[in-house]
Amino acid sequence: MTTTAPLTRPVPSSPSPAPADGPPRRRRLGRVAGVAALVEAATFVVGIALFVTVLADYGSGDLSVAESVRFLTDHQGALHLWYIVSYIAFGVALVPLSLGLHDRLRERAPELSRTAAAFGLIWAGLVLAAGMIANVGIGLVADLAGGADAAQAGALWSALEAVQDGLGGGNEVAGGVWVLLVSVAALRTRALPRGLNVLGIVSATAGIVTVVPGLTEVGMVFGLGLIVWFTWLGVVLVRDAR
Repeated sequence: MTTTAPLTRPVPSSPSPAPADGPPRRRRLGRVAGVAALVEAATFVVGIALFVTVLADYGSGDLSVAESVRFLTDHQGALHLWYIVSYIAFGVALVPLSLGLHDRLRERAPELSRTAAAFGLIWAGLVLAAGMIANVGIGLVADLAGGADAAQAGALWSALEAVQDGLGGGNEVAGGVWVLLVSVAALRTRALPRGLNVLGIVSATAGIVTVVPGLTEVGMVFGLGLIVWFTWLGVVLVRDAR
């Protein structure tokens, strides 16, 4: 007598979890990076607007050390706002943007993407350090000037300006290298629009050459170019995240 094997029902397999770096995560990271890029553009616009209006006399470079200290004492609020927006807010937003671009480029340009991300984080650290040093220094200089020690206040502010300019206010090497690497990687992999990458390369070159004495004024080309670059980049990243 032939026996038949009992019928067994197949046990349904449990659905495998979605990979940690799947599409939802990448869309979320791209959206955050896009918003961060738009924040960067806004900090440039607000910073330049303050620099050419309320802080125009200070930014002209025509003031003596004593006159700079008096201007600082009379415009502490405006200077604090300028450093918070142009340096601290900019540096904070640069971190998620650098990581978001690294995630977008890492599969097709891993070496360039890693190097670019490193320079982006270095730039963020330098900008944050410059902004925090300047913000603390403003209060110290104002206290010294209010205590009728104008000579010491002027010496302190001159020293702080030298440190702040060396960290990033007087040259744009770290930022220029980051934008250049991102633009070259995106151009090679077609991860971003070609026109955006060309604009990034031109702007980055203008920033890098500011390290040469006598060419610091070219930094204005870098700043104005990055307003457009950050805005365009933010729109692309947010749109793609949808």
